[in-house]
Amino acid sequence: MPSKVFSAAIVGLDAKLVEVEVDVAQGLRSFTIVGLPDKAINESEERVDSAIKSSKLLSPHSRTFKVLVNLAPADVKKEGSLYDLPISLAFLIASKQTNFNPAGKIFLGELSLDGRLRPIKGALSFAIMAQKQGIKEIILPLQNAGEASLIKSVKIIGVESLAETLAYLENRKQIVPTPAPAGAGQTQETGLDISWIQGQEYAKRALEITAAGAHNLFFFGPPGGGKSLLAKALPSILPSLNFEEALEVTKIYSVAGLLPEGQTLMNYRPFRQPHHVSSDVALVGGGNPPRPGEITLAHRGVLFLDEFPEFHRDVLESLRQPIEDGFISISRAKHSFTFPSRFMLVAASNPCPCGYLNSPDHPCTCGPGAIAMYKRKLSGPLMDRMDLFLEVPAVKYDKLATTTTSNQSGVVKQRIEQAREIQAKRFTGEKILVNAEMQIPHIKKYCQYDAASENLLKKYVDSGKLSARGYHRVLKVARTIADLAGSANLQQNHISEALMYRTTV
Repeated sequence: MPSKVFSAAIVGLDAKLVEVEVDVAQGLRSFTIVGLPDKAINESEERVDSAIKSSKLLSPHSRTFKVLVNLAPADVKKEGSLYDLPISLAFLIASKQTNFNPAGKIFLGELSLDGRLRPIKGALSFAIMAQKQGIKEIILPLQNAGEASLIKSVKIIGVESLAETLAYLENRKQIVPTPAPAGAGQTQETGLDISWIQGQEYAKRALEITAAGAHNLFFFGPPGGGKSLLAKALPSILPSLNFEEALEVTKIYSVAGLLPEGQTLMNYRPFRQPHHVSSDVALVGGGNPPRPGEITLAHRGVLFLDEFPEFHRDVLESLRQPIEDGFISISRAKHSFTFPSRFMLVAASNPCPCGYLNSPDHPCTCGPGAIAMYKRKLSGPLMDRMDLFLEVPAVKYDKLATTTTSNQSGVVKQRIEQAREIQAKRFTGEKILVNAEMQIPHIKKYCQYDAASENLLKKYVDSGKLSARGYHRVLKVARTIADLAGSANLQQNHISEALMYRTTV
């Protein structure tokens, strides 16, 4: 009679329960795996055989065993080497070499040839799935136990080898479940304090507003003005992730195999900086099967696109829907995947290919056609989705040579955290966290303004300087400026400052 144990598969960013069935019969020796396995799973035959031998048991190749492995449901693509452990255990049950009750347990792990277990990807997703399915116990490699234990309602058993797994299942060895991590996780050392940047006070102010409300920011100016340096200083003033946000980010990085070694929880905001030769698939996700792209890896953090116009136009245009909706949907013939993409977009651009258009100190060497082609990549609909536009001029010697430091990252970060706390209280019970995520009903509710501000906004909208989307984005930025000032109501100076940042390239 076939044996059955449970494992799981990653589908997008989520996990799905998989039944691993093994039938062992006498006959011409064979080992067949069905159920849409990939190459890594088909190669598990040799790993399973060697690992079982190393554990002093009869392997599938020891006798004339005809082994059939079925991974169900059969219409879900299975990937990776995490099925080594459940296939081995199901084989040992079917061949009557062990006897334990696999009910209520999920088994995950790649086997080395000597029977030791290697770490896997997506441990947190598996634990979340187990919690939703009411499964009480997960047995997986010890290296992944800390990550999976973030879900406290599931019993996490970390094991180091196939032999140890059998000893635990047969009650020959007691293993203490891995406790949930006591701390909040490691913090990221940015190494770049905002006070190191001399001059550019308006740019620093724009960074503060961007970080406080999770807005999108566009820097433009000549080479060497500090656009890239300013963007790279942004992580030093960003508040840490709360636990729910940290779970979201950790889950993404775990599935992508990018979780830092030895770290169970990412409590700092990601900072992604893809090169301008990146494809649209690399940026927004895709492939076969679909994988998260840079916009998802930047979820709850920063996506910095340096040399913005140097990206291919279709790559930039693919950002429009994720910026607006906060997620990206990727459809395939049989499946549709949705990846989160709530990120702050920080873009930097020169005014022209040579970088010195309208510079008083350097003559521009670009022809009108080259300048027009350069700017044509930045379409109106894309630029309308930016919240703040800021010119970063060249810095003069007096500013560069000064030794005074003001507005250190720690001080700025405190102001930003206070503004985020105000937003958290405001949006209690809502499905949003920061001002940038407000939709039109939220804007009407939380962005009321006085008559003087109304006249100012009317002038900008009626003159064509503000689109409907730009109008709403100005109100979001003004709400953040008011939060930084500790003001419950929007004032004219908050609206005026927000409008000042709508001066486009």
